[in-house]
Amino acid sequence: MRRRTRFRPCIDLHHGKVKQIVGGTLDSSSEELKTNFTSDQSPAWFASKFAEDKLTGGHIIKLGPGNDESARAALAAYPGGLQLGGGITNENAAEWLEAGASHLIATSFLFDESARFREDRLEALLAETGPDRLVIDLSCRRINDGWVVVMNRWQTITNMPVTLETLDQLAASCDEFLIHAADVEGKCEGIDEELVALLGKSGRKPVTYAGGASSLEDLERVDQISDGAVDLTIGSALDIFGGDGVNYSDCVIFNQLPVSL
Repeated sequence: MRRRTRFRPCIDLHHGKVKQIVGGTLDSSSEELKTNFTSDQSPAWFASKFAEDKLTGGHIIKLGPGNDESARAALAAYPGGLQLGGGITNENAAEWLEAGASHLIATSFLFDESARFREDRLEALLAETGPDRLVIDLSCRRINDGWVVVMNRWQTITNMPVTLETLDQLAASCDEFLIHAADVEGKCEGIDEELVALLGKSGRKPVTYAGGASSLEDLERVDQISDGAVDLTIGSALDIFGGDGVNYSDCVIFNQLPVSL
């Protein structure tokens, strides 16, 4: 039976608050940080809502320091129901799994100070999580005719291209991939269709794409482009995050629709 694209929820934490930030400005040392939305609701409130609506495969991302307490509260509100990323290393992995994360999401730790991929760091992390509880984050920027993984809150370009070969090489080391298109993240100006099409061809592991979604039709579009192989996270356009492009309740309903053959 054909798989169908699903909506996956997210909780982005910045200084302990649930925020929606334009990805390209995400540098805590910069005065040019552009925030689309800061919620009055707690991270735990959102996690409880996702649990109540039976949404699975969502994630919490800690954007910089000062988010541990909020992350723990959200994980406690939906134990085993949310993935966690942001500052994950082999030294704290067991701690966060015990706190209730279903999976851990890794990006920057997998690269050294020169932004070069380190297979030994991946192996060290896998020793703590196993491949069944690790999500490899290949969030990226467009460079010339392709995409390159970025680290350090999407500010530093690494030596790893986002290609089918890369996805294939890493597939045995993780349960899923998470890929933010940092160039369009938070802008609500549409998804990167070329990137979604590429991700849809990988096939070996589930992939969640985030970046630029602005309407419910983007869920259908991702389903069409990727033949149901890629899931979609919607952030700034969602009404529960202050947006006016997508109703959260419609996304919940979308996930309940039957798979079309």
